[in-house]
Amino acid sequence: MSGRPLRVLVTGGSGPSGIAATRALLQAGFAVFTVGSDKARIEEAAEAAGGATPLVCDLADLAAVRELQQELARTAGKIDGIIHLVGGWRGAQGITDQTDEDWDFLERSAVTTLRNVTRVFYDDLAASSCGRFAMVSSTAVGSPAAGVASYVAAKAAAEAWTMAVAEGFRQGSQGQDGAADSAQHSAAVVFVVKALVDAGMRSSQPERKFPGYTDVEQLAAAAVGLFSQPAAELNGQRLLLAPVPAGAAST
Repeated sequence: MSGRPLRVLVTGGSGPSGIAATRALLQAGFAVFTVGSDKARIEEAAEAAGGATPLVCDLADLAAVRELQQELARTAGKIDGIIHLVGGWRGAQGITDQTDEDWDFLERSAVTTLRNVTRVFYDDLAASSCGRFAMVSSTAVGSPAAGVASYVAAKAAAEAWTMAVAEGFRQGSQGQDGAADSAQHSAAVVFVVKALVDAGMRSSQPERKFPGYTDVEQLAAAAVGLFSQPAAELNGQRLLLAPVPAGAAST
């Protein structure tokens, strides 16, 4: 990586996928800032990942996200990439027992956090020579079932917002007449998985095969790979991450 290291923000950095992505980005030479809502957990995760900078923020609070951006701009500079790993899962038996409490949780975690982060950091990413934004969605969005109606609705909303961000990046690379004004340098993408699996899940449930699951290390490698691919080719893509073969060991 030539010049200064690209600065990448990993949101939802306390979980296994956040730790894996942070570690992979650090090993690839990026300057990584990892964000969580619990100070002790995010500090432990940042250390486990290899020494990222831990930050505490409630990403569902727009004012707090603005303070986070301003603090980073003062102390580190503008952000080049965001790997957004905030989410959660809630399910039910069918349509009638989809609860308001579950919807509020999913809307806050899957949609509000993403809206806040992209609105606040959009100008940073758009101005970067290699701006990247990625979120993780589910294959269930393409075939929604009644029992996960709230979950897939929230994921679908987050995907739609991300595609709008991608369109913003595309428009930003065009002149007033719609012709290409300059090479596109920023991209927003959606990683699509059935579900994620990590070493801890495998060790705690050795009898399970996790069919169709994607290892968090695969997600991490895909996140790193975004920065070496042309923005115009990536932008607006839904990238299906291949699942781990049944019975394969975690790397």
